[in-house]
Amino acid sequence: MKVAIDAMGGDHAPHINVEGALQAAKQWNDIDIVLVGNKNEIEKVETNFPSNIHIHHTEEVILPDDEPVRAVRRKKNASMVVAGKMVKEKEVDAMISCGNTGALMSTGVLIIGRIKGVERPALASMIPTADGKGVMALDLGANMDAAPEHLYQYAVMGSMYRHLVDDLSKPRVGLLNVGSEQKKGNDLIKKTYPLLQEAPIHFIGNVESRDVVQGNCDVMVCDGFVGNVMLKAMEGTGELLFSRLKEELTKNMFSKMGALMLKRGLMNIKSQMDHNEYGGAPLLGLDGICLKCHGSSNATAIKNAVGNAIKAHQTKVVDVITSKITRGE
Repeated sequence: MKVAIDAMGGDHAPHINVEGALQAAKQWNDIDIVLVGNKNEIEKVETNFPSNIHIHHTEEVILPDDEPVRAVRRKKNASMVVAGKMVKEKEVDAMISCGNTGALMSTGVLIIGRIKGVERPALASMIPTADGKGVMALDLGANMDAAPEHLYQYAVMGSMYRHLVDDLSKPRVGLLNVGSEQKKGNDLIKKTYPLLQEAPIHFIGNVESRDVVQGNCDVMVCDGFVGNVMLKAMEGTGELLFSRLKEELTKNMFSKMGALMLKRGLMNIKSQMDHNEYGGAPLLGLDGICLKCHGSSNATAIKNAVGNAIKAHQTKVVDVITSKITRGE
């Protein structure tokens, strides 16, 4: 198997991308990793690469503030676009990027291409839950407007991904709503509900955002606007709580002594909440494996994303989703 990593994408590129590739190459020495980006910049980080890491030199880069579609069309030699072409042309089996989310979605649609029958691919991120298993939420920002048919496809794709890649025998799929009752919600949710009842999934009905973090479902379906607002609200709340907790635990000598006693438990909680532990979020609905890491990811996130790509490739998740969507099962 061969994985392409957009070496120039992300807040800390190329350093963490290279470090993550090195970690992955060491853990899975039977795969090849291609670092796509400026060779000179990459070799400022490392020059002594193992035999299973290769560099594909290209000098253009898509920047965080670039307009996504225009950037993909004009910067044909950008590291992200080149990696997408490699997936399209079957030169690699998967790609990973920490770069511009909109540009990566545009690369997926315009370069890699969609699965036949999928109208809009979705960004499927993992949200930490109290039980430590996490919930896959889609869509979390790839598409701000959605139709009931799109949410139906999100549900099917998310269910299949968790079944195959995360080895869940019967993933529970919930529809994000303001209440659990079937008749609640806006027009989109009310029209989506009966579609999911007939879908080839284990649909458990509506779920509220306050309950999702308790692990009441394995896949949560929503439109990109609502999902992105919910995700950022959760991130902000988490950052505030940890910040205030740190202030309280460092106020004086006695609180610092208490902090030492709580250190192991606090580190466990932080680990469970850390997006780096979940690796990359798949863009489901593309005719190839494409994973998006957070812009501020560390090397561990890159390594874990490679692990996710390996599982997706081994379980042939794209082929299975294609079969389900095409046949409408």
